[in-house]
Amino acid sequence: MLVRSFGLNDFIFLLESLRWTLVLTAIALTLGGIAGLFIALARVSPLMPLRLATAAYIQIIQGSPVLMILFLSYYGLSLIGFQLPALVAASISMSIYVSGYLGDIWRGCIEAVPKPQWEASECLGMTRVQQFRHIILPQALRIALPPTTGFAVQVVKNTSITSIIGFVELSRAGQLINNSTFQPFRVFLTVAAIYFVICYPLSRLSGWLERKLNVGSSH
Repeated sequence: MLVRSFGLNDFIFLLESLRWTLVLTAIALTLGGIAGLFIALARVSPLMPLRLATAAYIQIIQGSPVLMILFLSYYGLSLIGFQLPALVAASISMSIYVSGYLGDIWRGCIEAVPKPQWEASECLGMTRVQQFRHIILPQALRIALPPTTGFAVQVVKNTSITSIIGFVELSRAGQLINNSTFQPFRVFLTVAAIYFVICYPLSRLSGWLERKLNVGSSH
């Protein structure tokens, strides 16, 4: 077996694979965010069956390892005739995972809007839709920015799980290079450094937003 050293071409391959990590993160945050918004609104709905159904969904998603969701999407669906490409299965799994957490995070942000704001909008004769559109959601968005940015860091790192089904993102690229070079310390240290370059600014941004928006002391 020919063993070579970790070189510039390998580093370029890692950077090219990083593109798929970022694509998967963007898909998961977009689709999962849309679903999460509906879940958050359903959680604060006056309709109890809707609240209970979405509460159960959140408990199931948060109580299940994302790896199991990925296995069910990729291997489980193939057993009943739906053979999904790795990117599609990974996107579905990560979106479901994101929807369960963002739905709960944003539910908390909506409920954090002071009660007098709800009461005042009711006194003005606003409908439920008008309340959310003009009064509640603008304030909830401000509260939600720091935790949402912080959660995005977790999504970036959790995309590494999709390497288990052969999706070639950053971690999978590191595995492939290590199989050829047998230099795990050098290879995975480089992979970790790339993750750090992506995640550290997001973590700092989350902290900055929390201080800038003064979320903790605004209510």
